[in-house]
Amino acid sequence: MSGLGALGKPRSPEDVIEVAPDDGSKGVHPYETLSVRVSSGRLESVRVVKSQDAQKLPVPGRISADGRRWEPDDTKLALAAEYTVDAVAVDGDGRRAARHTTFTTHVPEERFIGYVTPENRSVVGTGMIVSLKFNREIADRAAVERAVRVTAKPAVEIRPHWFGRDRLDFRPEHYWKPGTEVTVDLRLRDVEGAPGVYGLQYKTVAFTVGRSQVSLVDAAKHTMEVRRDGELLGTVPITAGAPKTPTYNGKMVVTDMYEVTRMNGSTVGFGGEYDIPDVPHAMRLTESGTFLHGNYWASATAFGETNVSHGCIGLRDEKGGSSQTPAGWFFDRTLVGDVVEVVHSDDKKVAPDNGLGGWNMGWNEWKAGSALK
Repeated sequence: MSGLGALGKPRSPEDVIEVAPDDGSKGVHPYETLSVRVSSGRLESVRVVKSQDAQKLPVPGRISADGRRWEPDDTKLALAAEYTVDAVAVDGDGRRAARHTTFTTHVPEERFIGYVTPENRSVVGTGMIVSLKFNREIADRAAVERAVRVTAKPAVEIRPHWFGRDRLDFRPEHYWKPGTEVTVDLRLRDVEGAPGVYGLQYKTVAFTVGRSQVSLVDAAKHTMEVRRDGELLGTVPITAGAPKTPTYNGKMVVTDMYEVTRMNGSTVGFGGEYDIPDVPHAMRLTESGTFLHGNYWASATAFGETNVSHGCIGLRDEKGGSSQTPAGWFFDRTLVGDVVEVVHSDDKKVAPDNGLGGWNMGWNEWKAGSALK
């Protein structure tokens, strides 16, 4: 696969890796074709995940013998599901391109569902917040809230908070204790969430809290202290957001982890400042596009000395990623649900609904967000 297009310009990941249905598609019919293909080169890896009935399940499939195409074993798509596709392709010179796409399938008329974070049977960091995103606005939030029960062993007080009419989060007052077993019971089936609109799910999701890891990023000192169960695991030099594009302050939670992904400034409100197809060791912190990730393109002298990013937190890395670099070291020691707190940055505090930012809200304010008085 050539990495260059017309006039010698690098080909975009969209030109290299074709994914169907299109990214962002909604209401996809169950008999539409799900496929990933390249016109030349080969697919290195394809990971497809289906979120349905409060569970995230891998979609089995296979790459063709020539490496050009991936197809699922079951060609029929599930109803009322969200699909996520992560594909990496490699050309003859070892250049990698990555695509991340999502689409949702048709939801039967007059039904609503909730997509649950985290996934069933997962082991997560101590900062995980249970989050339900509904596919349509909920008018009777009290009825829906009564139909969702979150419990923990050992027991701890867990309270809900609504963000608008389509998102319901749950958390305790403080971070979970390591070893806590959390159960989310969805009893939404036949609950009337809006006039004439009824829930579809009757499901249980369970996850376990692993060890505690909280990392403190000091944007002024250009360092990140990584603490495991309260003990200092290491101090890593970083580069944060430049003066014109500072990093959010506040507590953020790792929600996704990618060994390699594409970062395009146009998708997060920037112009054509950057479009990097192979960002290594990327860990998402906010929905608005804040990542903690490996950086191989900045000068090695930037880390620990200055802030040069567009709002992300960068750790020194090598092209293609290496476990021997600071970024690889941190990635290998991170769980979804770990907390990264940023201080001394010249920006506002991250919003509580931007990613899993609910830890930035006081306990009384959090409890006031319940629909049940």
